[in-house]
Amino acid sequence: MNPHDPKGRDPKRRSVAVALVAALGLGWVPAEPAIAADAVHGGQLAQQWCASCHVLPANPKQSALQGPPSFRDLARSKTPDQLRVFLLQPHGSMPPLALSRPEIDDLVAYIESLR
Repeated sequence: MNPHDPKGRDPKRRSVAVALVAALGLGWVPAEPAIAADAVHGGQLAQQWCASCHVLPANPKQSALQGPPSFRDLARSKTPDQLRVFLLQPHGSMPPLALSRPEIDDLVAYIESLR
């Protein structure tokens, strides 16, 4: 029991509750944690959409003497934001990709896992 509060209420809990009510009243709500991208799903997307042209670690027999960079090279040379921007735009000679933003995040997570 708190000696400063004869009813046994914890002043720290009360101050947290007051702060929360004030924050909500001002329209501020803490951001929810972002959903983590799924690199395993990104690997599946890479097999589906990219393996016919790009060298993927899962295809060791594949070689790229010429042509598009391997995914390991992309992981070493591009930032995650550069990869996202690239995947959101038309790719010139590449077939059109129909990837959602979460799928792009998954594919980027897969590429990043190859660093």
